[in-house]
Amino acid sequence: MMRIQITPHWGLAQGPDDAVDTTALLTLLAAIQESGAIAQAARSVGLSYRHAWGQVKRAEQLFGHPLVDAGRGRGSTLTPLAEKLIWADKRIAARLSPLLSSLASELENELDRALPQRPAGSAALRLHASHGFAVAALVEKLEAASLSVELRYRNSFESVSALARGECDLAGFHVPIGEFEASAAKRYMQWLKPQGHSLVHLAVRTQGLFVAPGNPKRIRSLADLQRPDVRFVNRPEGSGTRMLTELLLGKAGVTPAEISGYDSTEFTHAAVAAYIASGMADVGIGVQTAAQRFGLPFIPLVKERYFFALNKSAQSQPAMKTVLTLMQSPAYRSSVASLVGYEAGETGKLMTVAEAFDR
Repeated sequence: MMRIQITPHWGLAQGPDDAVDTTALLTLLAAIQESGAIAQAARSVGLSYRHAWGQVKRAEQLFGHPLVDAGRGRGSTLTPLAEKLIWADKRIAARLSPLLSSLASELENELDRALPQRPAGSAALRLHASHGFAVAALVEKLEAASLSVELRYRNSFESVSALARGECDLAGFHVPIGEFEASAAKRYMQWLKPQGHSLVHLAVRTQGLFVAPGNPKRIRSLADLQRPDVRFVNRPEGSGTRMLTELLLGKAGVTPAEISGYDSTEFTHAAVAAYIASGMADVGIGVQTAAQRFGLPFIPLVKERYFFALNKSAQSQPAMKTVLTLMQSPAYRSSVASLVGYEAGETGKLMTVAEAFDR
């Protein structure tokens, strides 16, 4: 199958003749941030010192403000504006990459269907799931195994309802372990049918509070979200993490009306982490892996199980057998276990709905 890659790109310009190549600029600024020297940064990205310095100066002229502080004898450091540009790029990638990946997958399959003489039985495996690190790792391995995958990143409720309507073959969703399990599982049962569906265990993962670098607001628990000086960033309605947030707040006696920023939402765990890391909010809820990748302190709250739901009748199909075999492989389990906050002890285990939740 033809592979399509769509990546976010943004530009900076005040007029038609003064546009800045942001991709090159941000790569250079990140290299300066890492090395502390313009000359070394220029070499690492394959530019001459003169060309690199010219890029910086053109951007500084556009902003009317310095991006690099190049002090004599003390190296080069980025100004707060330059650091904000780097974080803006990370926010763009965190927010848009899942959407663009879904679009690329749809386009790949549209092009594939348009090609003549497609092999019989070559229909893509349709995977609908929220954007998660273990899910992304699975998609990479499936594509490496030459299995055609049509991926759509959707929230947990959308994914499971799509399975019930016959719109996908695998639907990702997650359920907290412990006191909230029964309440959360019940919400999915309007679509999951014990007689018609099976579940595949993907991973156990830890959800908790992301807080700003250094935790300047000294946030310790959900009760701190009530404070007027604390800005929260949420997940969209219909997502499994939004449901978990509501359950956790209910137990803590905190109402949404008391939380500043409760209606401010980001699409993925990574986007929440990027939003906080860039200074737009003080706290959010998500998986530990995202906090670690954006350098944020993490306060664990609860563990949850992530599943794929599928039709029992699909278990014997060749493509599904390939998925199950791959998920049970030591290589994939190792990749899941390497994710911070993930556990892979039962990754790939096939079970009935009753086995998963009647405990």
